[in-house]
Amino acid sequence: MSPFHRKKINMLGARRSTLEQARGRLVILSACFVFAYVIVVARAADLSIIEGALKQGEEISYYQSDNEEEKNNVRADIIDRNGVILARSLKTSSLFVDPKLVQEPEKMAKDLHGIFPEIPYGKILQKVQSKNRFVWIKRNVSPEEQSKILYLGYPGLNFKEELRRIYPQGALTSHMVGASGIDGQGLSGVEASFDQYLETQNSPLQLTLDVRLQYALKSEISKTVKEFGAKAGTGIILDIETGEILAATSLPDFDPQNYKNASEGQIFNSVTLGAYELGSTFKIFSTAAILEKNNANVSQRFDVRKPLQVGRFKINDYHAEKRILTLPEVFIHSSNIGSAMMGQDVGTERLQNFYKDLGLFDSPEFEIKEMGKPIIPSPWRDVNTLTASYGHGIAVSPLQLVKAAASIINGGILVTPTLIKQSKILKKDNKKTQLRVVSPETSHRMRQLMRLVVTEGTGKNADVEGFLVGGKTGTAEKPDSGKYSSKKLISSFLGAFPMDNPRYLVFVMVDEPHGTKASYGYATGGWVGTPAVGRVISRMASIMGLTPNKTNEKFENSLMKYVKTKEQINAEKKEQEIAAH
Repeated sequence: MSPFHRKKINMLGARRSTLEQARGRLVILSACFVFAYVIVVARAADLSIIEGALKQGEEISYYQSDNEEEKNNVRADIIDRNGVILARSLKTSSLFVDPKLVQEPEKMAKDLHGIFPEIPYGKILQKVQSKNRFVWIKRNVSPEEQSKILYLGYPGLNFKEELRRIYPQGALTSHMVGASGIDGQGLSGVEASFDQYLETQNSPLQLTLDVRLQYALKSEISKTVKEFGAKAGTGIILDIETGEILAATSLPDFDPQNYKNASEGQIFNSVTLGAYELGSTFKIFSTAAILEKNNANVSQRFDVRKPLQVGRFKINDYHAEKRILTLPEVFIHSSNIGSAMMGQDVGTERLQNFYKDLGLFDSPEFEIKEMGKPIIPSPWRDVNTLTASYGHGIAVSPLQLVKAAASIINGGILVTPTLIKQSKILKKDNKKTQLRVVSPETSHRMRQLMRLVVTEGTGKNADVEGFLVGGKTGTAEKPDSGKYSSKKLISSFLGAFPMDNPRYLVFVMVDEPHGTKASYGYATGGWVGTPAVGRVISRMASIMGLTPNKTNEKFENSLMKYVKTKEQINAEKKEQEIAAH
């Protein structure tokens, strides 16, 4: 073979070898692409199966990407009347594990328990050894906790971004604002009652509460509860003109961030759920009833020198005057005997109808669901008419009491308490449906009488110079084992100001207070409730910039001719003693 042919054959062999090598590489590359495609398809199928078939329960949830609908569906804020945030949803990270990827379950569980000591080690170990592919370890972890977990570097641990409900004011407004669950659902208060609104609206829900007044009210009630070693305390500040609840507190309260660990006593909302016999505060209503229904004159007299015997029942006075009292004196000295006589004069049917008109027989219409029902005597006998005249044997919520009292002193128009800030247009429309419960004349008389309670009677400790405070004390024994206990009291004071044209009402109630050395062993409304209301009003004046009123002598002194001073009473007693000898 010639050199030329040999060279040509070698060139053809080399070319064939190169083609075969290229073909081999192409086959390998194609196989890699096919393999990669198979992995992608398998992984997509795996995720689809997990995402579509996960079970329900504490440990099982969903792999969910943040789609546009989820991003836009942020629960609306709750704010106070001044725009202060009471509740807001913020993005946080939640920790989950894919147990299939866990290589050292015992070590992982031990390290996670070190970060989350509140979760038992055994519980975490169960989670990381689960047969499921997605298990929550902890929802809504803090940034510090997230940093520690990332530092561990365990495969199988991952985070999912969620929304967490935050309550910047803590327990301050807990019973009114309420709380929500870990998935954002409303559980109590406004959160539960306006659950759908908060889930679907973008604009904040504005309440009538003022956190400044809320803090003042809560701190004064807390101070009073502690001072008198009481069981609980309740308070309300109401705008009489609009019906807006400016502050409402129920102690003990709870941290809405930790709702699931709160006790029943902490969750119980005494403002709306409780039904209490509120004692002599009810004399506001029986006195208004005799003025309105009987056209009684303030000069009318009642002989309270002896207890009132009705069948086997005997009605006594706590502060017995043992003399004939005028109508203003019965109210000022809080005579049970005189108030029972008023109820007797009004009559059972008319007194019942009067109480019904004030809303004392039904749960008030209000914006939160936690509403209790009043306890009414059934059957209602004539003796119940007498006892209900001074707040015995009939139990209502503090909200009901406040509503009825505000309706008496605001000119006689039935007040509808509200927790939701409304537009001016809506307020005007509401006025068209308001009902009159007493005449302006009766309302004026009641304001004068309530002012006298503070200047001359049992409410002196509530007086704040320049603000014409008026009100009524209340002390009631609580039922205990089928009878009333003199050692378990409900002590309260309902105050309003300025009484010549009342705008604000403040109510404080203390459950089972105990007398102190400073109170000379007394735990009555005059010693417990009145000082607290006086302090709240002083703080309100400072917070709201309220201007003191000029003395209205005509308003304050017009009924004094029907009220005997201590000097006059002592002089009469001396004359009687001399005449007896």
